[in-house]
Amino acid sequence: MYLLRDWAKQAGLPLPVVLCVDHALRPESAAEARQVLRWARAAGLRAQLLLHSGKVPETSIEAAARDVRYRLMGTWAVQNGVKAIYVGHTRDDQAETFLLRLGRGSGVDGLSAMRAVAPYPLAEFRELALVRPLLALERKALRDHLRARKQVWLDDPMNEDPRFARVKIRNAWPALEAIGLSKARVADAAAHMARARAALDTVSQAVLARACRFEGGVALLDTVALTGAPREVGLRALATVLMTVSESPYRPRFERLERLFDQLAGGSLGGGRTLHCCRIAPAPVAKAVFGPGSVLVRREETRSKVKKNKG
Repeated sequence: MYLLRDWAKQAGLPLPVVLCVDHALRPESAAEARQVLRWARAAGLRAQLLLHSGKVPETSIEAAARDVRYRLMGTWAVQNGVKAIYVGHTRDDQAETFLLRLGRGSGVDGLSAMRAVAPYPLAEFRELALVRPLLALERKALRDHLRARKQVWLDDPMNEDPRFARVKIRNAWPALEAIGLSKARVADAAAHMARARAALDTVSQAVLARACRFEGGVALLDTVALTGAPREVGLRALATVLMTVSESPYRPRFERLERLFDQLAGGSLGGGRTLHCCRIAPAPVAKAVFGPGSVLVRREETRSKVKKNKG
């Protein structure tokens, strides 16, 4: 908040608006949110409280809270003509995210670094950018900066809750650093993966240009050309197709993507498969523009639509 305000003043830009999300996950959160607003206004900034009023999740709390947070901020930004949301992710977050995704079996994309400027993580807010200006700094540096300003801050006790995977990684850092896996080294590995990702993206787009056609939200695939490409390139191209058809900003889980790719390569798709809210099935004869290996990818109908059609 303070760094962004000072930068805006020096650059002659409009001052930022501080968005504070109260997830309502803890009884103390309302009072803490009000404190944040007081600090923001004391710093001469406009501040807005965004309150989650829906049901408090009981499982997958981290993912649910993240979705709530970005949805509330995205909605406010669109309604107020704001084009970018700035967040305070640090090098620590970069390293933790790399290890979390490594544990989930992610491929190159999942292991690549969070970008300083990236598309907003919810598909319905395509006009928004997500900006992370602090990725080169460690969390300790920010705290030292606040101490130097004699500014106190709030610590969320959920950041110490061992139920959460990210907290387990934070608690493991001393042991990891003892064997040479420092936060800086892990963050650098994520940056290397980001460069590899950029190179692979260029090649996969060339594969898609000859192996895929998009027609009205439906994709037609040449599985021979797709699976004949180097495996990592083919997987990336397939993921791009599924993301485009499903309109999802996230890639499918890597192990499931690999399973589908192998089915396409081995001709064992059968009557079809579903993945990432898509239905992947052999194309009908009229649509088999790539010959016998043609596959149709369309968005999967929701249960409610199916029921409505049956009714």
